Amino acid sequence: MASLASDAAEGVSQFSLDADTTSLMAVAPEVDNTAPLSQNVMDLGFESSAETQEVAQVQPEMEQELRIADLEQINLYSEVADSMEQVTSVSQLSDVQPTDWAFQALQSLVERYGCIAGYPDGTFRGDRAMTRFEFAAGLNACLERVNELIAASVANLVTREDLAVLQRLQEEFAAELATLRGRVYALEARTAELEANQFSTTTKLRGEVVFWPGDSFGDRSRHNVAGVPFGPASDDPTETYLGYRVRLNFDTSFTGEDLLRTRLQALNIPNLSRFNLTNTLMSRTAIDGDSDGIELDDLYYRFPAFNRRAHIFIGANSLDLDDIMDVITPFNSGSNASISRFGQRNPAIFRGPEGAGAAAKFAFGNDRQFRLNLGYLAGNASDATAGNGLFNGSNTKSAQLIYEPTDRLAFGVEYARKYFTSDDVNMAGATGSWIADRPFGDNATTSDNLGFQFNWRIVEKFELGGWFGATWAHQQNNGSDSAAILNWAVTMGFPDAFSEGDLGGIIIGMPPKVIFHNIGALEDRDTSFHIEAFYRYAFNDYISITPGFYVLTNPDHNARNANILVGTLRTTFRF
Repeated sequence: MASLASDAAEGVSQFSLDADTTSLMAVAPEVDNTAPLSQNVMDLGFESSAETQEVAQVQPEMEQELRIADLEQINLYSEVADSMEQVTSVSQLSDVQPTDWAFQALQSLVERYGCIAGYPDGTFRGDRAMTRFEFAAGLNACLERVNELIAASVANLVTREDLAVLQRLQEEFAAELATLRGRVYALEARTAELEANQFSTTTKLRGEVVFWPGDSFGDRSRHNVAGVPFGPASDDPTETYLGYRVRLNFDTSFTGEDLLRTRLQALNIPNLSRFNLTNTLMSRTAIDGDSDGIELDDLYYRFPAFNRRAHIFIGANSLDLDDIMDVITPFNSGSNASISRFGQRNPAIFRGPEGAGAAAKFAFGNDRQFRLNLGYLAGNASDATAGNGLFNGSNTKSAQLIYEPTDRLAFGVEYARKYFTSDDVNMAGATGSWIADRPFGDNATTSDNLGFQFNWRIVEKFELGGWFGATWAHQQNNGSDSAAILNWAVTMGFPDAFSEGDLGGIIIGMPPKVIFHNIGALEDRDTSFHIEAFYRYAFNDYISITPGFYVLTNPDHNARNANILVGTLRTTFRF
């Protein structure tokens, strides 16, 4: 087509050989490029062969230039132009014609191997001429397709003749292929740089709604210390109730790898441990409390560091110990796993002063089998009064080492140093006996806590885990008493037991118990056991229902208290 266009241009230029055709030259640049060439020639005054002869009589010298053969050639060009799309720039002029062997060879390869999909309208216009670079792009696609077939061990589909044709085409279009690939590599590099350095700040809304109907059965606990009656004897006064919790998480990312979490929460589920209900902390459910409206529940920022081998946490509200350390047993979630407060995690390590502070999680070793988590959290950081604040109020310093030799087995050891102000003592995280929670009453208390946990997924649908926690508590004012507290649990999980997304769980353990106290009468004489079973049935990714119950034997580690049973039919919606 390039030669045709140049011939046409030469034909038009023949009309400017002498001064008498000056006006014709002025008109020539304004030829309508969208009209057929025959129409443009007529617009120049050549409406018919008769008129052409009349012009020749007026200007004899032009007759030698403008021959009937020239007009026929121009009309031939017009017919070609009518069948093709208009060329709008010189760069679109083709160098490889449909009649060339290379064009026909590539067309045969395309039909054989399907290496060019076609135009956006779904057609392959195999009769159109192409520039050498367009041809090189098609050739490169066929080369990649043949390489894919060879790599997929189906090389027998590629004939020797086709390989020879490809080799010859590569040689003849080597320059264009090299230029094309260089441009592609440069474009890929620029694209990778843009992807690495450009990120649009986004905020995702995630919500969760929990319906929590429940009830407890048995006598109200009334013996708490060394068999001394505490409160009148009575049957369990708890009525069947329906509570709820609503959470909205606003998760914002500025780089694609960080997280700013802002959570709003509304909560109203009764605390069963109240004096006029079960009167034992051991009965508390996984979720309870009354937010008295909408509250800010989470506010923290997490970002990667040290080439993504560490994550740093900075929190201003509700940054919890189980956020900055790993709970490797599978029952930590109060909305989708354990139904009891004790059954979620080791209270010696993962309960304590928390809320605001900073932490770092490090991963190292082969395949990052080891994780080291360090943190400092304060319980009342926003209180600026004396004896409170970020450093002088209740706080927890924690360290954890996780070893995960395989993706089915993990071990963790932890240490936590806790300090409780005189009005904030909660030694056992409100999960054990009253004495375990406040061994020295309302006096300021420190504690050293050691923990161990493990989880082993033995087969696809069964895993075994558990934890052990030990606490050494020390009175800080109005005396120097000390106490030792233990707790443990064995967990059995049944993931995807009957359908994908399901989770069955059994938990057997001993809630925090005072095994030593300077005042012997304050030691827990008997032993309570926590026995829990639940099954989460997932209707889909968004809705699940969890029937479950747990039994407390000898509540408050006192055999004079009757056993207590707590049941629920929790329903969880996520969106």
